Amino acid sequence: MRLLETRGLITWLYYVDLGKAIDFYDKIMGFQLVVDQGWAKIFIVREGAYVGLVDQSQGFHRAGPAKPVIVCLNVLDCDAWYKHFKEKGVQTLSEPRVSERLRIKAFMLRDPEGYVIEIQESLPGALSI
Repeated sequence: MRLLETRGLITWLYYVDLGKAIDFYDKIMGFQLVVDQGWAKIFIVREGAYVGLVDQSQGFHRAGPAKPVIVCLNVLDCDAWYKHFKEKGVQTLSEPRVSERLRIKAFMLRDPEGYVIEIQESLPGALSI
């Protein structure tokens, strides 16, 4: 039994150019803006899962060159997402590849300021989340 419930999770990412990040997560990723605080924007990924984009000049952290975070989206069709990015002119870091050991198909790309996004499809026999 869980005593302390949560309603969702927001991953906060910090940007020098918030406008470029907003355009990317809106127009390229297709996420819907659900909260606009001016200096911070919250996009829904799916029920209970959000990505927050923050103007680094007003947020808790400052944007820096190192981005030790991967935003991983577990999707139903990795190839469809890859095709979507290619049609939008987004350069990816790899093509979709299968990992037999992990039982996933995945590829990666970077957002406008270098955060890595992994698009991952669970294959039959994979540990599911």
